[in-house]
Amino acid sequence: MNDPINDIASLNHRFSIPDVAFFDDGQGGLIRLTIKSAAADAEIYLHGAHVTRFDPRGQPPVLFMSAKSQFAPGKPIRGGVPICFPWFGPKAGDAKAPAHGFARLVEWNVESVKQNGTDVSAVLSLVSNEETKSLWSAEFSATYTVTVGSELHLSLAIKNTGSTAMKFEEALHTYLTVGDVETIWIEGLGDTTYIDKVNNAARTAQSTAPIRFIDETDRVYLATRATCIVHDPSLGRQIRVAKTGSDATVIWNPWINKAKAMADFGDDEWPGMVCVETCNVADHAVTLEAGATHTMTAGISTTR
Repeated sequence: MNDPINDIASLNHRFSIPDVAFFDDGQGGLIRLTIKSAAADAEIYLHGAHVTRFDPRGQPPVLFMSAKSQFAPGKPIRGGVPICFPWFGPKAGDAKAPAHGFARLVEWNVESVKQNGTDVSAVLSLVSNEETKSLWSAEFSATYTVTVGSELHLSLAIKNTGSTAMKFEEALHTYLTVGDVETIWIEGLGDTTYIDKVNNAARTAQSTAPIRFIDETDRVYLATRATCIVHDPSLGRQIRVAKTGSDATVIWNPWINKAKAMADFGDDEWPGMVCVETCNVADHAVTLEAGATHTMTAGISTTR
């Protein structure tokens, strides 16, 4: 799926901005775009269009990255913001298909890198081809716009370029850095219903109380477009995850045993992260008519 123009010299010739944006070899030799806006630094790997860094000036990293992450073709990057598409979790009826779809496993193409005032935006794209059709028959184009400023703004637009309707799931599987997951709490999902994936997918009512963490947590919150706020007393900040075009939110922390079971996640890393995922999954899978486009956005910002 690699485009032959995706080599570092060509990319820098076409898109680099002096002192602001440039391409180089990242971890594992994968191509990386580094962005230095007035308010924050960020990194995006073309592999999976994966945002691996968002560091506002004077703050700890906002995005969590596992030190055990595998940076290799065909492997998912653990941490940052993986794109899950066109399914979430295992593919129904095909146990051999890659978990969370193929979008995070392939190289995306760069369409533009631009400076807009104090913000910097990069646009990446992925188009269906023979390899994607071997896993999912739909014809589509995906456009991903990453804007780096005081906020990290992510916009994923999926267009149905085929002649029949298509159905898909999608998620911006955002890993957030926290000081200690056992002391944080999350507001914004009170009085909703969630699918509890560590309790046989039981549908459970969330009270109006904030979400706190005492064990492995893997929940799909349904019918919610609310902004989530992660309160982190250890790091003395709040992280806001606002969204549009998304009707579900996933909250995840692997805790002790699940962390030990994952080869690309450190055994002792679980206290320093939490996932707050902007998504359309389960009941909220998207059905898109021929020629139509669906856009989902996430805005990640901090206050101290």
